Amino acid sequence: MEPRLDTSDPYASLRTRDFRWFVSARFALTIGIQMQSVIVGWQIYQITHDALSLGLIGLSEALPFFGISLYAGHVADRTSRKSVILSSSTVYFLCAAALLLISTKLEWILHTHGIFPIYAIIFITGLARGFLTPSQSAFMAQLVPRELYGNASTWSSVSWQLADVTGPAFGGLIYGFSGVGAAYSAVVVMTLIGLISFTMVGRKPVPERKARESIAQSLSGGLRFVFHDQIILSAISLDMFAVFFGGAVAVLPIFADQVLHTGAKGLGFLRAAPAVGSVVMSVIQAHHPFFKRAGRNLLVCVFGFGLAIVSFSLSKNFYLSLIILIFSGMFDNVSVVIRNTIIQLHTPDEMRGRVAAVNGLFVGSSNELGAFESGVAAKLMGLVPSVVFGGTMALLVVGAVRKFAPKLRKLEL
Repeated sequence: MEPRLDTSDPYASLRTRDFRWFVSARFALTIGIQMQSVIVGWQIYQITHDALSLGLIGLSEALPFFGISLYAGHVADRTSRKSVILSSSTVYFLCAAALLLISTKLEWILHTHGIFPIYAIIFITGLARGFLTPSQSAFMAQLVPRELYGNASTWSSVSWQLADVTGPAFGGLIYGFSGVGAAYSAVVVMTLIGLISFTMVGRKPVPERKARESIAQSLSGGLRFVFHDQIILSAISLDMFAVFFGGAVAVLPIFADQVLHTGAKGLGFLRAAPAVGSVVMSVIQAHHPFFKRAGRNLLVCVFGFGLAIVSFSLSKNFYLSLIILIFSGMFDNVSVVIRNTIIQLHTPDEMRGRVAAVNGLFVGSSNELGAFESGVAAKLMGLVPSVVFGGTMALLVVGAVRKFAPKLRKLEL
């Protein structure tokens, strides 16, 4: 029997058994995914020493994710969300095992075909992520009462960001000290733990359909809902364009090598630094939410994120760069929690999968497309100018949203 929940309790959502297993599973799986991201990036950079090749990693995952997301949202609203999560997690596990094999036991594949097999595996993980993202978001809302959505979003963010801290750091350190085989082995273990943990979450009913829809109507339903809600649309758009232009993750291997001279070990810490800031801010938000004047807070923090990216691009000191990236993560976390809470509160249960899929199209794919943009911009403009440009564009996006989305600017949660 679940204990009685006190909505003023900052740990209220964590007192729900299914939610505890959910965030634990997400934590383990995300560690594996983030470790894999660092390992793949450094492995490809060692092979190619090319910024565009790093950008293509993001494109390889973004294209299938983008292509499948709307259908995945439809599936999340029509079938068992837990089953979709388990299937997607299994694919992640198999892809991690494949990367381990071609990097160790089957190295002839890379010698024969170059880095194309790595891109092919990342493409498959993009498909898995396309199904996993809307199902996870929609499933989480079924695990806690409505009045705890904000608290659950905060702790879900804590688990994700903790994994985002430890994953890149472990990935870089294990790769640096023990090599690619040990690093990919750790990814396999963590994805397996995540998969097993998801099995411990109880099944929830498939949402009841309030109206009969064709597949085409269902697929477009999430888009129609989002585009008719100014608050959701502007919050998602703000995050999407800020991440697309302001993200510098794809070129961090070059900063680590050519600007900061830290190698794979330093890269792991650079990748982890924004998540350190996010974890700190998540804990702060759990006890002191930023929901009062939420719209203003959202705009201020995305503006701060853009300033941090510009500052990082100009830094040549490793420790100063770490501090700046920590602040970028703190600003970004406020955006994530407010946006997720807006979506959960404004979306009916039978549409959560499709709306989450649209959110994934806007925000999720912007990470990978932003990685591609960063690689192309670095190739064309040079490393530092390209990141300065991206951060400046993020600042301009905040100004545009502030002007054209007055409902978001005045939002209170």
